[in-house]
Amino acid sequence: MVRREVDVPTLVQRARGGEARSVARLISLVEDASPRLREVSALLVGHAGRAHVVGITGSPGVGKSTTTSALVTRMRRRGHRVGVLAVDPTSPFSGGALLGDRVRMQEHATDVDVYIRSMATRGHLGGLSWAVPQAVRVLDAAGCDVVVVETVGVGQSEVDVAGLADTTIVLLAPGMGDGIQAAKAGVLEIGDLFVVNKADRDGADQVARDLRSMVSRTDAGAWRRPVLKAVASSGEGVDEVAAAVEEHREHLASTGALAERRRRRARDEIETIAVTGLRESLADVGGDARLDGLADDVLAGRTDPYRAADALLERAVGGGAPASAPGRPGL
Repeated sequence: MVRREVDVPTLVQRARGGEARSVARLISLVEDASPRLREVSALLVGHAGRAHVVGITGSPGVGKSTTTSALVTRMRRRGHRVGVLAVDPTSPFSGGALLGDRVRMQEHATDVDVYIRSMATRGHLGGLSWAVPQAVRVLDAAGCDVVVVETVGVGQSEVDVAGLADTTIVLLAPGMGDGIQAAKAGVLEIGDLFVVNKADRDGADQVARDLRSMVSRTDAGAWRRPVLKAVASSGEGVDEVAAAVEEHREHLASTGALAERRRRRARDEIETIAVTGLRESLADVGGDARLDGLADDVLAGRTDPYRAADALLERAVGGGAPASAPGRPGL
C-alpha cells in the first residue's frame, strides 16, 4: 500500500483555521516522529504562544477526567476555545491510548470549539507522553485559548506536567491516603492550586485542612496557593476552581512569571532536542561499539569515566554527523 505524501503547508494552514481533521493529522505526525516534524515546527513559528496551558494531575481515581470535563464546560461558557490532551496509559497490545478519558468527556464531543485528543504514554514515566509539548503547540497555533493537559496519574516521580503547564492543578480525594498523599515528594511543589475532589465524602474536610497546613509552610512567594473543595460529578465548587485558574493566569501575566515559565519550557525543549540529536549522532558514527570499548577501558583501569565521556563526545561532534536530528522527542 502506497502512503500518500503529506502536504504539510496545507495541513498547517487548515489547522490554523480550526479544521479538526488537519489538527489531528499534525498531532499524528508528532506522535509518529515523522521526518516532516522540522517543517511542521518551522511553519508554526509565530502562530503559537498565546494559549493558557492548564495541567491537571493527581493519583488514579481522584476524578481527573470528570474535573477536566467540568472545567471545559466553564471555559466554554466564557467563550474560550479549548483543546484537551488526555494522556492515557499505553495499551500493552496495540501501543495506543486506552481512550478512557475520552469516554468520560462525551458531552463535548459535538462542540466544534472543543478538541479532545487521547495520547498514549508509550512507556514515558513522567506522567506525560514525550509528544505532548509539541501537540500543545499545534493546538495553540490552531486557535485554542486554553489547552488542558490531563496526565495519566501522578506519582512521586511523575511531575513533568509542572514543566509544561502555565497553571498546574493537583487533585486529591478523601479515602486515598488522605494527608499522606499530600506529602508525597514533588506533589506539593508542583501545584499552583489544589483541589480536594469528591468533597461530599467523609474525610474531605480533614484532607483540605492537612493540605492547607502543608501549603502554608511552603508558600513563600506572592502567589498564595489556594486549597479548594469540589464535587466535579455534580459541578459543585467547579466555578471556584475555574475562577482560581483565571486568577493565577492574571497573576503570572502581571508579575512576569508567565514569561519566565515559558522561557524555562523553551530551554528544556531545546536541551531535549540537542541531547536527542547527540544520541543519534553517536549512533551514526558507531557509538554503541565505541561505547562498549570505552566501557572495557574503564573497567580495566586504562582510563576514567570522564575521559571516556570526552572521547565519546569528541567522536560524535567531530564525526561528521548532523548536530541534531529530527527524531524524538523534539520538533
